[in-house]
Amino acid sequence: MKVLHVIPSVAQVRGGPSLAVIEMVKALRNQGIDAEIATTNDNGPNLLDVPLGQCIEYQQVPVWFFPRFSPSFQALREFAFSSQLTTWLWQSVYKYDLIHVHAIFSYPSTVAMAIARQKQVPYVVRPLGQLCNWSLQQSVRKKQIYLKVIEQANLNHSRAIHFTSQQEQQEVSQLSLNTPSFILPHGLCIPPTIKNAHQRLRQYLNLPADEPIILFLSRLHPKKGLDYLIPALGKLTNYQFTFAIAGSGSKEYESEIESLLIDHSIRENTHLLGFVKGELKDLLMQGANLFTLTSHSENFGLAVLEALAVGLPVLVTPGVALADLVEQQHLGYVAKLDVSAIASSLQQALEHPQEAHRMGDRARQLISQRYTWDKVASNLSNIYSQIINTKPVCYIQ
Repeated sequence: MKVLHVIPSVAQVRGGPSLAVIEMVKALRNQGIDAEIATTNDNGPNLLDVPLGQCIEYQQVPVWFFPRFSPSFQALREFAFSSQLTTWLWQSVYKYDLIHVHAIFSYPSTVAMAIARQKQVPYVVRPLGQLCNWSLQQSVRKKQIYLKVIEQANLNHSRAIHFTSQQEQQEVSQLSLNTPSFILPHGLCIPPTIKNAHQRLRQYLNLPADEPIILFLSRLHPKKGLDYLIPALGKLTNYQFTFAIAGSGSKEYESEIESLLIDHSIRENTHLLGFVKGELKDLLMQGANLFTLTSHSENFGLAVLEALAVGLPVLVTPGVALADLVEQQHLGYVAKLDVSAIASSLQQALEHPQEAHRMGDRARQLISQRYTWDKVASNLSNIYSQIINTKPVCYIQ
């Protein structure tokens, strides 16, 4: 079975979806699926330094990179237009048994679906939360036109829509698409345990040995709800803590965050670390006391899963799809997207560190058993076979 995954970018700065597709393809190849990726050389505001127009090994998987059109106008850059990708897809898509498209409202994804339709190659779509209510409310008019004129036909002609959570599936059901769907979450690669991570992180940040560290690790974007989290932290005037922000975004939004921190009097006890990866990311996850993601909407929340897997309790809002799991299994705190509610949960975590620690222990045991890439790849392989053999797609919960 030969499967092509198409995604606008595999750059780490693009966050969870780009990281997940690499691991997904790696796991599928371990299952005997001949899986490849086609993408652009997008790297946020920059470009990846990779060979173009040829299949190379990138992070242990075969990837075709094509040049992203990079005008000064940011909206066009974000659309990730690539004429070379279009030409290659038109000439090569028939060589694959199935196309797995990741994202919508982006040129590589849209053109991949359109060409697959034209060439009558079956395809499935993972919309990455872009069909959820919050996302559709951003740039409403533009997305309504795009969806009606182009993307709705692409979605309706797909063999199945791949959701990563029941919450995402429920929200999208309101759009009345007539396409089968299945739920299959992300898998996880659990990093090696760092000895004395608690002590080493405080040394790295030059903090007292007993300083509580509250971590935000995600892309800096208005969707992530920092305009709720930062004021909530500002209310904790009677508590000692350090806030660590690990992530990057547009220069304009990074300036907004800086202003918010100053306005709420927590700039002095906040570390702005920028985009992190590798050992530093692992050290932050394993050495912090609480992970926070107060998003308006997350169709999954890979960073939340990564935190839970290493025993770090989390504070999330209901818009994060993993919130139900967190609440049902007592793996952390779920607060309304409200400054006072978030502040109350933060206060609870700081006042009861032993309970938070027990939550982290439960999380480590549960996640390591339930979310593995091998399990995801095995389920996905079965779904691919059903689609190629024109059988109805089975729903996976």
